[in-house]
Amino acid sequence: MSRIRGVILAFLNNLINGISLGSVYAIIALGYTMVYGIAKMLNFAHGDIIMVGAYVCFFAVSEYGLNPALGIIIAIAICTVLGIIIERLAYKPLREVTSLAVLITAIGVSYFLQNAAQLMWTSNPKIFPAIFGSGGFVLFDGQMTIPYKTLVTIAACIVIMIGLTLFTEKTRTGKAMRACSEDKGAAQLMGINVNKTISITFAIGSALAAIAGVLLCSSYPKLIPTTGSMPGIKAFTAAVFGGIGSIPGAFLGGILLGIIEIFSSAYLSTELANAIVFLVLIIILLVKPTGLLGKKVNEKV
Repeated sequence: MSRIRGVILAFLNNLINGISLGSVYAIIALGYTMVYGIAKMLNFAHGDIIMVGAYVCFFAVSEYGLNPALGIIIAIAICTVLGIIIERLAYKPLREVTSLAVLITAIGVSYFLQNAAQLMWTSNPKIFPAIFGSGGFVLFDGQMTIPYKTLVTIAACIVIMIGLTLFTEKTRTGKAMRACSEDKGAAQLMGINVNKTISITFAIGSALAAIAGVLLCSSYPKLIPTTGSMPGIKAFTAAVFGGIGSIPGAFLGGILLGIIEIFSSAYLSTELANAIVFLVLIIILLVKPTGLLGKKVNEKV
C-alpha cells in the first residue's frame, strides 16, 4: 500500500512540476504568438530577452540589494524598452520584405544579444536568488511539498493568459491588434496606426519574456548568456503545438509541452526528453498542421 502511495505521490509531484515548467513555456509562447499573430513574423530573439530580464533582476536583487518585487518591475521595464528598440531598429525597416530576410535578422539579433550579454556580464554562471523564498505548501502529512515558486509560476501564467484574453477582446488597443492580425491594409484604412500597434505588441511580448525569465531562473537558478535559447525554442514549439496566433493555444501548448518534458525525464530518459518533446510536435503537425487550437487561414493573393 505504501509503495502504491509513493508511486501516486511521485506522479503528482511530476505533474505539478510539469505544469510549472509548462507555465513558463506558455508565458514565453504568448509573446511569440502575439507577435506572429499581428506582425506575421517569428521573433527568434525573444528567448534572449528572457535572458536579459533574468540578468537585470539578478543584479537588481543580488548586487544592489533591491526588493525582489522592485527587481522584477525594473526587469519588465528594461525588457519592454528593449523590445520596442529592437522592433524599431531591426524589424520595422523590414515590413515589406520577404519573411526569410526577417527570420535571418531575428537570428542575428539573437546572437547580438547573447554576445553583448557575454561581454557585459561574462560567461561565468551566476546563481539566481530565491526571490520567492524556500518554503512551500505541505500536503499529505508532509509527504509532499509544493514550493511557493511553483505556485507563483502557475498562478502568474493563469493571470497573464486571462488578462491578455480580456485585453485583446475588451480594450481599444486589443481590438486594434485583432484588426491588424486580420488585415493590416484594411486596419490602416480604418484609421488604425499599424506601426504603433505592432510596437505595443512587441512591448507586451518583451514584458512577458522578462516575467518568464524571472520565473524560469527561480526554478532553474543557473544563469548564463544562453539561458533563454532552449526555453525560447521550446516555447516556440509550444506556440506551434497549440496553434500559433491563438492565445489559448499558446497556453495549452505550453502546459502540455512542460508535462511531456517532465514525464519524459522522469519515466523514460533525461537525455531523450528534448527529442521526445520535438517528436510529439512533429506528430501533432502531421495530424493537425495548424496546431491543437489553430485555425486554417487562407492567404489573399
